[in-house]
Amino acid sequence: MSETYTAVVETARTYYNSEDADNFYFHVWGGEDIHIGIYDTADEAIADASRRTVERMAALVPGLGPETRVLDMGAGYGGAARWLAGKLGCRITALNLSERENARHREMNRTQGLDHLIEVVDGSFENVPSPDGNYDLVWSQDAILHSGRREQVIAEAARVLRPGGRLVFTDPMQADNCPSGVLEPVLARIHLDSLGSIGAYRAAAAGHGLAPVEVLEMTENLVTHYKRVREDLIRKRESLAGKVSDAYVDRMITGLGHWVDAGASGYLRWGILHFKKASD
Repeated sequence: MSETYTAVVETARTYYNSEDADNFYFHVWGGEDIHIGIYDTADEAIADASRRTVERMAALVPGLGPETRVLDMGAGYGGAARWLAGKLGCRITALNLSERENARHREMNRTQGLDHLIEVVDGSFENVPSPDGNYDLVWSQDAILHSGRREQVIAEAARVLRPGGRLVFTDPMQADNCPSGVLEPVLARIHLDSLGSIGAYRAAAAGHGLAPVEVLEMTENLVTHYKRVREDLIRKRESLAGKVSDAYVDRMITGLGHWVDAGASGYLRWGILHFKKASD
């Protein structure tokens, strides 16, 4: 295991570096964007809904433009980074633990002519390789759950933000009143013991000088998204032969069903959390 990665982060790194996971997320989940979408209709294309999440998050932050320095924690294939760079001219540091995903990310940046605005960095958001006060915006989508030290991730976000900077992120979360054991089938798919919660993230942010701006709880989109991904996986199964193993597909179909059920029960939550660092 890498000396700089905790056990939980290393588990996520190994998973996302696997050929099965890489091909599943690239060919089924969305390729550019591998996070939860915001849906206008239940049958909307995953890629369109996923891009809407990026647009909705960006709209929360005033003044984004060529002078804005952004850290994307857990950047995946870089869809959000390319949108922020291509549409608004922001300069992005895209921090991500999967070298396989990062290779795809760099290639798409080059193909789209955005590599001069986006630096892709192999690394963990539990130990950000950047100086204090280096960024105007810290951004993350459905990634912080993969840390066993989520308060440390929030602390790192606060550390690298300049005074007055913003933290905007999404994450699948457990309800603050979630009974013990209820989410075990969900957690088993991603090899975790727990998830964050809105209350836990609020407390972590407050403890590190980040004041809440708004919390947009939109769990219905989590339910729709996992239904759509499951439907697309079943529909595309034959075309994935040779790219994704049958065993992985079977596990994923079952696992995605657990996420849909947990979201519908109210014990699994999702939304956008927005915080601001105090100004000097």
